[in-house]
Amino acid sequence: MSHTTNPSLEKIVALAKRRGFVFPTSEIYGGLANSYDYGPVGSSLLKNIRDAWWHTFINKRHDMVGLDSAIMLHPQTWVASGHVASFSDPLVEDIKSHKRYRADHLIEAWIEKNPTAVDDSFNVEDLTVEAMGTFISEHKVTSPEGNPVTDPKAFNLLFESAIGSVSGDKSTIYLRGETAQGIFSDFKNVLDSTRVKLPFGVGQMGKSFRNEITTGQFVFRTLEFEQAEIEYFFNPNVENGGSDWQKLMNDWKEAMWQFVATDLGITTDKLRWRRHTDTERSHYSLDTYDLDYEFPFGFKELWGVAYRTDYDLKQHQEHSKQKLQYTDSHTGETFVPHVIEPALGLNRAFLMVLCDAYREDTENNRVVLELKPDLAPYHVAVFPLLKNKPELVAKAEQIRDQLTNSRSKWRVAYDDRGNIGKRYLSQDEIGTPFCITIDFDTLENDEVTIRNRTTTQQEKVSVDQIEKYLVEHCS
Repeated sequence: MSHTTNPSLEKIVALAKRRGFVFPTSEIYGGLANSYDYGPVGSSLLKNIRDAWWHTFINKRHDMVGLDSAIMLHPQTWVASGHVASFSDPLVEDIKSHKRYRADHLIEAWIEKNPTAVDDSFNVEDLTVEAMGTFISEHKVTSPEGNPVTDPKAFNLLFESAIGSVSGDKSTIYLRGETAQGIFSDFKNVLDSTRVKLPFGVGQMGKSFRNEITTGQFVFRTLEFEQAEIEYFFNPNVENGGSDWQKLMNDWKEAMWQFVATDLGITTDKLRWRRHTDTERSHYSLDTYDLDYEFPFGFKELWGVAYRTDYDLKQHQEHSKQKLQYTDSHTGETFVPHVIEPALGLNRAFLMVLCDAYREDTENNRVVLELKPDLAPYHVAVFPLLKNKPELVAKAEQIRDQLTNSRSKWRVAYDDRGNIGKRYLSQDEIGTPFCITIDFDTLENDEVTIRNRTTTQQEKVSVDQIEKYLVEHCS
């Protein structure tokens, strides 16, 4: 198959809406900035990515347990974590239009147009808010509309809400800005209710919320998003039977890389590790790496891993006045564990999978999503050749139900619209690995035609061998 890759973001967005992967939120009302809905096949793909992560990092590992904490935590949680005081982005405002932008993004865009203005060692992430203001002033950086902007200021990303049953008597509460803090606040409950022993991890996935300034880049940066985070607790005292944090960091980096490359089937030459500089790295972290993917808009963070030391548990211990410690049953040592945190953005993983699987088959004039079979929204699509022939429809529905009700739990699409060629092209764009056509030969000899999405090759397979065929080819 002759094909081209590296699609533009516009092509991904168009395909996503056309085939039901992603829709703009509240589109009938003009939409809502930085907000999207996952359609019929998009929600399935996203769930399959979630399931793959949970299976690899929770179910398959004997040193991991799962958690599903609340979205609205006690507000002191975010005071202790530092989010109320310092969880912010550098905000500037267009003086004429009053639109808001992130100062670092405007500087990055300016540098792309003026690459010789700075040397290769220049990193926007290293700039303080004040330094960004100086850079904008000295280089006359403007808004996308070409207008001057205000000096940057810190803009807190937490969404505020209120709880209370009496009007005027409400308490401020925050929608969580990350899933990690629920793990830290439940640390003692996990210890008391399970048999976990260090080193061990607690993983959870769920929605987080950030009042993002910047729009664009599709589902890469949104107001609400899903995270898959792990807090891996360990004793840093190597001499007393603990773990070497650098080895743990490298082990997690390897596990993250393997998941993306193997479980998600991503092209490895579009992946890279990037270490945070001392200035960029968060105050609680001793070392941080980002696993970046080359999206249509450049290399951007997909998954981060940080050595958060014992910062979080100590902060919550101080603010809650509750001991968040671990006692080693062998040595009797009592201490606050340290943490390695791998944090994945599931929506970014979703976008990466779409971009990486996108192919334009120039030979057959079609778009194909070459998704891994176990990630595809459907494993197989079933077609009656003609929908006005009741005997073909009945047989097709029988095979569909047989696969759907199988213990293998096949995900099955059924389509009897239009001509067979258009049905094939539709499933190619969705990423369905195989299509089964029921024709008149099926009624005579109980054989179906199975078409391969990637090669377009077709094979005759006996009805009683369909599942065996799928098992062999969907692995």
